Amino acid sequence: MADYKGVLVFCETADSKLASIATELLGAGIKLAKELGEGLSAVLVGSGVSGLAPEAIAFGAEKVYVIDDPLLKDYQTDSYVAVMDKVVKQVMPQIVLLGQTSIGRDLAPRLAFRLGTAATLDCVALAIDAASKRLLQTKPVYGGNAQATYICESNPQVATARAKAMSPLERDASRKGEVVTVPAGLDASAIRTRLVERKVEAVAGIKLEDARVIVCGGRGIGGIDGFKQLEELARALKGAVGATRPPCDNGWVPDSVQIGLTGKIVSPDVYIAVALSGSSQHLSGCSGSRTIVAINKDAEANIFKVAQYGVVGDWKKVLPAFTAKVKQLVSG
Repeated sequence: MADYKGVLVFCETADSKLASIATELLGAGIKLAKELGEGLSAVLVGSGVSGLAPEAIAFGAEKVYVIDDPLLKDYQTDSYVAVMDKVVKQVMPQIVLLGQTSIGRDLAPRLAFRLGTAATLDCVALAIDAASKRLLQTKPVYGGNAQATYICESNPQVATARAKAMSPLERDASRKGEVVTVPAGLDASAIRTRLVERKVEAVAGIKLEDARVIVCGGRGIGGIDGFKQLEELARALKGAVGATRPPCDNGWVPDSVQIGLTGKIVSPDVYIAVALSGSSQHLSGCSGSRTIVAINKDAEANIFKVAQYGVVGDWKKVLPAFTAKVKQLVSG
């Protein structure tokens, strides 16, 4: 174990810049590294990503490993696992952090298997145990009804963290760091898959995963017209509209706004839950919200057990008044 030192963050990129999950992980990573008394490194994998190394340093990385190769333009399991396996064996970090994204969920367990260790996915809290100096990895279990903390006894300790569960450092362009270029050493014939087509989801307004405020409706909304009222409140709060599974199944809203175990996982600052019961499947998708406000006519609804604020009443009466007050406050 003594040979493994420091924290390594896999930094995803999007639209030629660091993805928000990357800056959040760097913020978490520097805290963990300080608790260990060791360093924080980042790794950038892709094609044309070399120019982002200074940005990773500005957000806290002391050393950035860059693997820049045309074969890495698109995420492919074979190529990314191979280069990450290579860089981790070179760096020998005690902790490897990835985002709980489509890439991270695919890459982390495969990488851990290659390295002969374990991976804990979907963490909402990370800390260092004072006695053992091992990584405490906390994640929701039982459909979001409880949280469990795991410790991996082998190195490196691999974990993915949920978006918005961690906070980034303030960007500081004056930070200094080292950039290390690592050759990919890839053979195109070893990549068994190829990207045939990419379809970009059309999103009007704020993307659900990036929204700081989400207004989510459940079965009790009753139909498309009800969701129009939710959209009015969301616009006033500069937020986005989400839904539980029944409204999506009924065609009231598109499947792309479903939040829950079989939908999207979100962690906004404010989550307004309207006319939804709070099933475990749904809560697993929104339990990372910092503040939950519930509106439901059933005082015994499960959503009130996790909400910080709640209104017991018919949403058709509560929401218009709430929306009007929000508009008044926003307008000044």
